[in-house]
Formats: sequence, structure tokens, C-alpha cells
Amino acid sequence: MVEDEQADLLSPVSDLQLVRLLLADLHDDLPGKIARFRQLTDLSGVLGSHGTMIAGGETSYAAWTEARTSFVQGNYVATVLLCQSLAEHLLAAQVTLGISEKSLSSRITFRETLQICLDNKVITQRDADDLERLMERRNPLSHFRNIDDPSNLSRRVLNTMVSVETHLLNDASFAIGMAIRLLALPSFRLG
Repeated sequence: MVEDEQADLLSPVSDLQLVRLLLADLHDDLPGKIARFRQLTDLSGVLGSHGTMIAGGETSYAAWTEARTSFVQGNYVATVLLCQSLAEHLLAAQVTLGISEKSLSSRITFRETLQICLDNKVITQRDADDLERLMERRNPLSHFRNIDDPSNLSRRVLNTMVSVETHLLNDASFAIGMAIRLLALPSFRLG
């Protein structure tokens, strides 16, 4: 009995109430979640018949698995941030595997990584341009931008008169597509 009273001190919400909240959350936007899951499945068709090698260890793997889940759940900001993280870790790890004779600094910038990967034909110029675009979408989500900055999300909404949800969905769709494109590159594709 004392244990039950202490549990109430920590949280006034019962387990049953939490289950109800979780079920309501699962039900919210169910058609959207299904559509995004289908989109993810369709995009993933370009991955190798045996999947891909995810260079960069646990950080890359966690970024990839969490990006997929975030995209399906409609966590668009998280999707963009995680896909950028995946790209940085995946490509930098590939560089450290010896594709370049250059030694890397302990804190290589993403632009340096892109240039080395371009020089060694790991990625194309189109990939590099799109990865720069991904970085341009991620930066104002990670770092404060004044409302006057054209990359500020609120400014983008005002300039285009398109809803914030649409901007974020488009950014997340681009980001997850870019992540899959990277994982489908010959350097990472298995089969």
C-alpha cells in the first residue's frame, strides 16, 4: 500500500490513463502515418537486395532508425536533423575507411567531407548540391535565425503563404529521400 501511495506522489496519471493517451496518439493522423510509411517503403526499394552497410557505427545506425520512425510519426524537424546527422557520420566514416590519402582532422566540417567524397567519386555533384540543400534546411532548425533571415521557418511561411506543416513535411520528405539516396550509393549498397 505504501508503494502505491508513493507512486501517486510521483505521477497523478494512472497506467490506464497513459495507455489511453498512447492509443489516442497512435490514432491521430493514422492515414498520414500510413502514407508516410508507404512513401518510406517505396523510397527504400532502391536499397540493395541485401540492404546497406551503414558506416559510422552506432551513431549512424541510430540516426537512420530514428529518422525513419520520426518521419512516419510526423516528427518532421527531428527527421531533418537526424538525416543530416546520418549524412555527416556516414560520409565522414567512409572517408576514414581510407578512400582518401588525406588525413582527417578530428572535427572535420561537413563541407570538407563533401569535397573529399566528391574528389574520390563517392558522391556526385548533384548529391553534394542536395546535401548542401539539406544542410541549409537543417541549420535554421538547429541554430537561431532572426525572422528577417530568409531561412527562418516563419519567414518561409510568410513569404510563400504555405503552412508550416507543409514546409516541414516537404523538408522531411526531401531529407529522408536524401538519406535513402546516400544509403543506395555503390559505396554502401550490399547487393
